[in-house]
Amino acid sequence: MPSTADEFFQAIEEALRAGLISLTLAHPRHRSETVPRKQTVRPVVVRGQPGFQWEQQFARKQTHLNLTPFETVQRVHDLLFSTYQEGYLFTADCDLSVRKTAQGFKILRSPPTQMPVVAPVHNRRKPYLIPDGVPCPFLVALDVMTPQGQVKASRQKKFRQINRYLELVKDVAGELRPNGPVKIVDFGCGLSYLTFALHHLFQAILKRDVQLLGIDRNEQVIARCRQIAEELQLTGIAFSTADISQLPDMQKFDVAVSLHACDTATDSTLAQSVAAGAQIIFAAPCCQHELASQVTNPPLEPMLRHGIFKERFAALATDTLRVMALDAAGYRTQAVEFIELEHTPKNILLRAVRTATVRPAAAVGYGEFKKFLQLGDIAADQILQARAVADSQGTSCSEPDGQSEPQSCSSSDIGE
Repeated sequence: MPSTADEFFQAIEEALRAGLISLTLAHPRHRSETVPRKQTVRPVVVRGQPGFQWEQQFARKQTHLNLTPFETVQRVHDLLFSTYQEGYLFTADCDLSVRKTAQGFKILRSPPTQMPVVAPVHNRRKPYLIPDGVPCPFLVALDVMTPQGQVKASRQKKFRQINRYLELVKDVAGELRPNGPVKIVDFGCGLSYLTFALHHLFQAILKRDVQLLGIDRNEQVIARCRQIAEELQLTGIAFSTADISQLPDMQKFDVAVSLHACDTATDSTLAQSVAAGAQIIFAAPCCQHELASQVTNPPLEPMLRHGIFKERFAALATDTLRVMALDAAGYRTQAVEFIELEHTPKNILLRAVRTATVRPAAAVGYGEFKKFLQLGDIAADQILQARAVADSQGTSCSEPDGQSEPQSCSSSDIGE
């Protein structure tokens, strides 16, 4: 039976190698908000390698830390008795407890009380809406997958981007009316990776009838998209170079998508979507230049006098104003991360869901923020006016400032 601290540490090390069930460090020597009340160690598998997860219990929260066996041994040596006065070791053979007292160490052995468990596996492959290893016709046609369903190594980022996008759409799809076809317009659809993915989500996964229209000015791109749709014998999807105003049957639609429309074209598509009564809007803004030449504020001058800082601040301010304008127009709006920054720095997606009423207080906040930045009329203003158009005209689809569908940035990998 271990009788000294060294022997207890040796028992811990043997258990870590041979079959630890759990280890708990408790009763801190000095109470502090920064010191966990207790820490519990359990085996775990991380990326195929055995390790140990430390669960740190604070007064109002829990945190977790995954360490290697060696790191765990070092951490136990660092914490036990210096930070904690008690330790409890549970193995398949016995339970051991140790307590630091004025007379030395009190160590007790008792029969085992816990059963061995299989170590949980962390960092498993993420379950995607479109799984890897299962052939998906449109991804095969777009050269993302092999015919056997394996995602090509060079297309892994695109595959993750597509699935991330579908997750963001699926999260709010329940906001749509439950009956009838879902009408969708994708402004500036480009090569339509995400357009085809959206069609797949609603038709194949959510089992909804869908009428999806992809619009782009590039005739060659539209011709290729049409060819793919025909080869896959897809229904409920069409592509056009026509202006949205020339398509009366789509003037009122349920879902609007605008991914990386250049500069103020994003504001125009947002306004069109609001005016058309879109229930859900997705917009991933691209280059934002309008505010960079206008924004000014004396307290912000230390930042604004640096061109790169001013450009980044103006881009964030532009998207903030868009969110505020959508909120004022009666939408519940979120700015979420679209994909990893390593893929593209343009990774913000605005997701807006239409609510029953406009919010005048939000419009006041919009005006105050513009005043703070000393801005005059800007393109986002038209979003505020679009809800009134939708409420007064019902099915109208306006074209603010005479603009037609936006031109997508060809340099953006999103629309590739």
